[in-house]
Amino acid sequence: MNVLTGISKASWHPVITADTTTPSYWLNWRVLVCSIWIMTSISLTVFLISRYEGPQNSRNQSRETQQGKASGGVLYEDELWKPCLRGIHPVWLLAYRLVAFFVLLVMLSLNGAADGGTIFCYYTQWTFTLITIYFGLGSLISMFGCYKHHKKVGGDRIVNLEMDGDSEQGTLHSSEPPKFIEAPAFRKEFPCNGQDRELAGFWGYVFQVIFQMNAGAVVLTDCVFWFIIVPFLTRKDYDLNFLLISMHSINVVFLLGEAALNSLRFPWFRIAYFFLWTTVYVVFQWILHSAHSTWWPYPFLDLSNQHAPLWYLSLALLHIPCYGIFVMIMKLKHSVFSRSFGPSYHGVY
Repeated sequence: MNVLTGISKASWHPVITADTTTPSYWLNWRVLVCSIWIMTSISLTVFLISRYEGPQNSRNQSRETQQGKASGGVLYEDELWKPCLRGIHPVWLLAYRLVAFFVLLVMLSLNGAADGGTIFCYYTQWTFTLITIYFGLGSLISMFGCYKHHKKVGGDRIVNLEMDGDSEQGTLHSSEPPKFIEAPAFRKEFPCNGQDRELAGFWGYVFQVIFQMNAGAVVLTDCVFWFIIVPFLTRKDYDLNFLLISMHSINVVFLLGEAALNSLRFPWFRIAYFFLWTTVYVVFQWILHSAHSTWWPYPFLDLSNQHAPLWYLSLALLHIPCYGIFVMIMKLKHSVFSRSFGPSYHGVY
């Protein structure tokens, strides 16, 4: 038995149930109903993104700005690389992202070396690749952020030394005694109304979108694997190996650690990208099978199954609780951290 793949002669393998290149496979009521589910998902995605994405499209933005709270579609540049606690230096978030990136990259490479390019037929590998890209991009953003942080701290230090030197030389003339003012560093870095902060650019929004796509996709992947696929495959004498178990557990561990450390927002409307991610995968599988008759990576995607429309609808609805779990986690983090750390915590959800 191969240690990496964990497949023995008695293991379960996907089988071809029908010729997917024939017109009869696609021209039937099952495909029509499943197509309706997919088009509904795409319509919902377009509506949510066009209505709420970005600072210019955020609902009630002016009212929220007057109240000192940025709208959900707004993303500031410093939220990409600063930890949610002021006492934590940005370099620690950088170190975490680098470790996560290299561990995930090694595991993905090992899986690819063991099973070849066919691994990318699976939604699991799509999601695992996406989270690897997230931590790789996050490492680059954190490097840039650490540079900006170091430059700003160094600049503030020089200004303070110059002011102290001027005071010692008697160049500060005033009839009033010197006043001690509060250091403005935190106020400038995390102002309440966001007027002194720089909005994130295109790649910043891409980074946040990938984070929220991963949040839902990782939960969906692990739930489907552990609660649907594994119970079915264990009855077929399928052997679970260390790599397979790790790939369906360490992804969520790293993502939870990232969520605990970072300052990224987590608005509800970005569930649209999670739907879009799964829809693209399903459409890719349809195109692949219409051009080449091959096995389905997941039996519930097989359109020859009489219950296919029910499976597709169930999986679409499963996106809501999977994404909702992470929304609740972010709200719990906000509640606990704001009570435990007080002003040192500046995260939003």
